[in-house]
Amino acid sequence: MNCEAFHLNELEVEQFQIREVLRCILHTIMFHRALGLVRPKDVDLELFDITYVQCGDRELERVIEEKIDMFVAWVEKHPNKKGQVCLSFYETRNKPAAWFSSKVERFHWEQWFISLTIRSPKASQNKSRYGRALTVDSGETLIEERNKRDAALEASLREVLFQILQLVNDKKDHIPPVSNSNIVSFPYEITVLSLSDSSFRMDMFKRMLHTGPPTMPS
Repeated sequence: MNCEAFHLNELEVEQFQIREVLRCILHTIMFHRALGLVRPKDVDLELFDITYVQCGDRELERVIEEKIDMFVAWVEKHPNKKGQVCLSFYETRNKPAAWFSSKVERFHWEQWFISLTIRSPKASQNKSRYGRALTVDSGETLIEERNKRDAALEASLREVLFQILQLVNDKKDHIPPVSNSNIVSFPYEITVLSLSDSSFRMDMFKRMLHTGPPTMPS
């Protein structure tokens, strides 16, 4: 089975923005790939002028929050590094094995890679480079810079949401037949990955295609 791998545009965020950004992206993907009888729920972001839709499923919300907590914990242990969250959809099949036993294998048919660069707050927000307190003009400049960064991130997040909409509409032929009436029609897994080493990333990707995503090492 071929696996469609979608790499969304990388976003540069500060740590306090991680949760809202990941919620928005993960729920948007899940809403468009749920394919079951959903109860759409509009959610307004607090940090950005963006509204997205959730499936209205408490278990899905619990899983997403759990994985976001895992990513935030990883960021706290690995500051100034890029991180990635992978949302995978798969099928399970029984594979005949020796001695009349069977083995359940995962076959991934779609994976979404969300890459985030975590930007550390600048020390200059409180002091000038000479250690003196900021003047009013300097404070206004910092506010203007933050507003520009926030506006740029909001625009980039909108582009990612548009990218998701394009992909879910253009890429449909690989989706397996729906065999149940659950809100989320297919098994899925959300995994936290590290992008600090390219060889590790490639090895991780190959393993995920064949065996399913492993959990993030601490």
